[in-house]
Amino acid sequence: MSKKKLVLIGAVLFALCAAVLIVCGQTYTVRLNSESISVNIPEDTSLIRVEAEPGGCAEMTGLSVEDDVLSIRFSSLNRGKTDVTVFFGDEPQTMFRLYTHVFGVITYETAFGDSTGDIAIPITVLLFLAATLWFVIGRYRADVKRSIYQYRNVMELGLLIFLGFWALDLILQLIVYRNNGLLDSVNGFLGALHSFSLVVLPVAFVLSILVTMSNLSLMRKEGRSWRNMLGVFLGVGLCLLTLLPTALGEYLQWSPNPIMDVHNEQGAGLYIETFTEGVISMFVAYLECILIGTVIFGIKAAKHIPKFDKDYILILGCQLMDDGSLTPLLRSRADRALEFARMQKEKTGREIVFVPSGGQGADEVIAEADAIKNYLVSVGIPEERILSENRSVNTNENIANSMELIREHADGKDVQTAFSTTNYHVFRAGLIAERQGAHLEGIGSSTKRYFWINAFVREFIATLVSERKKHISVIAAVTLMIALAVVVKYLSAVF
Repeated sequence: MSKKKLVLIGAVLFALCAAVLIVCGQTYTVRLNSESISVNIPEDTSLIRVEAEPGGCAEMTGLSVEDDVLSIRFSSLNRGKTDVTVFFGDEPQTMFRLYTHVFGVITYETAFGDSTGDIAIPITVLLFLAATLWFVIGRYRADVKRSIYQYRNVMELGLLIFLGFWALDLILQLIVYRNNGLLDSVNGFLGALHSFSLVVLPVAFVLSILVTMSNLSLMRKEGRSWRNMLGVFLGVGLCLLTLLPTALGEYLQWSPNPIMDVHNEQGAGLYIETFTEGVISMFVAYLECILIGTVIFGIKAAKHIPKFDKDYILILGCQLMDDGSLTPLLRSRADRALEFARMQKEKTGREIVFVPSGGQGADEVIAEADAIKNYLVSVGIPEERILSENRSVNTNENIANSMELIREHADGKDVQTAFSTTNYHVFRAGLIAERQGAHLEGIGSSTKRYFWINAFVREFIATLVSERKKHISVIAAVTLMIALAVVVKYLSAVF
């Protein structure tokens, strides 16, 4: 599905919703029971009198009592509003207000209150949300099929989680709470954003604790730096932002000297607060969804097993021991490559050429590639099946130089290549390969858990930066929807 089709579907759904409201909204039936008016309803309708203001916008066209429910039917007359009083005998029992809008649609109590056929509003929103989900799912599946190593995949998965929760909340409102109408839909939309951020609050709180503990371990092993504290900043920040709307609301409600009055339903302060809380809740919920998407994709990339059709497998180098032997981290990368080669051999009988990659650092006695080669030879791999690349100093060069070497060795043949690295590094390495035009599949080796947390945080930040235009577009669109929802609440209160 294209964007144009999605826009067209939205326009058609909006037109159908408007048509239902206009056709059905010409009449409205007010239903009252003994609980709502605190007295018994007489069964004799001759004892019931309904009076509307002279020149009102609606006229009564029917009245009945059944099972202790008084039903009063009204038809629209002209645009405006009118107060209606219900009498039992000579005693007034209850009063309500009716509004008649353009095209003769009657609403109850408020300008955007209940109307006949208003169930079409949340159903329309739900259908359009379903169409949007289908559109994003289509994009997501196509992008993942193209390559799992793309930041747009993370962004699309996070957006699917965000939209999916919104759709689920809307379904619950329809089924459980039976919310309908424009004002109910608005309140449900604003409430969903805040409730989602609160639902994820325990996760964010636990995450902040785990991240803090993980970062302390990381700093003990890798040294103190602001990069090693990114997880702490993120976890604490998410918790504080999640609690901010509630804290702001409590302060404005109960502070003796609030910065603005939120108790006047017709004043601007209440709606500025509502808008601010809605935007903050939306922003936090969206960030949490992108973070969840980052974690899912990081694990997906790390657990991925490449197809058993590979001719070459890169082994990405890292720091060596002082004597030039492999560190446990680097040995695990080499062992993972060996394991994949064994699995491929068992499945297809196809041999693979190992490409250890990594130059010699200033504090290393030998190039990383040569150290990996020595290890491969020591476990029985013939030298003719090892192609060393010993000039690279980072992952970008690892992949670029290794692919150049592979192309020369393959002599123009179409070959398939995989790479082996540490599990938390698979997504980043695959992404670098994609940006170089090398469509590689990665396989991950296990490592200390504290590396994982920082890797997730790093990729989360990188996703936000890389896809910033799309993120800004989504946030701006939802912010506009929040603004429109708040305007509806304000207009409903003042008219």
